[in-house]
Amino acid sequence: MDLKALIQDDDAVSPVIGVILMVAITVILAAVIATFVLGLGDSLSNQAPQASFDFNPDSSDGEIIHDGGDELDGSNLELSGDLTNNIDNTETFTAGDDLLESNSTGFSSDDTIRIIWSDGGSSATIGSYNA
Repeated sequence: MDLKALIQDDDAVSPVIGVILMVAITVILAAVIATFVLGLGDSLSNQAPQASFDFNPDSSDGEIIHDGGDELDGSNLELSGDLTNNIDNTETFTAGDDLLESNSTGFSSDDTIRIIWSDGGSSATIGSYNA
């Protein structure tokens, strides 16, 4: 047996690499087609924004301050709970903005409040304050 000829013989390497590449391409194509067919791509674009809020019932008019996170479109937000005032739905809120309308009466420390985001049939509670 010629050891030098055995080491230089690489006939089997090319077909093995070719088979591995073909399997990988097939798996990737199947995943992409399944995503489009099952409609999973549409649900990914309709995710609730991530934001944090500072609820300050002790201020003179009770404030809900957008502390940070994603920019929020007021038309997609609503308040629920023991609150009689509203979010200004014509505004876009960034960090530092007060969500309540300027003519609102605020809220007290006894209130329970939820900030609900909804868009295109999806909804999620993105902030809450419990007395």
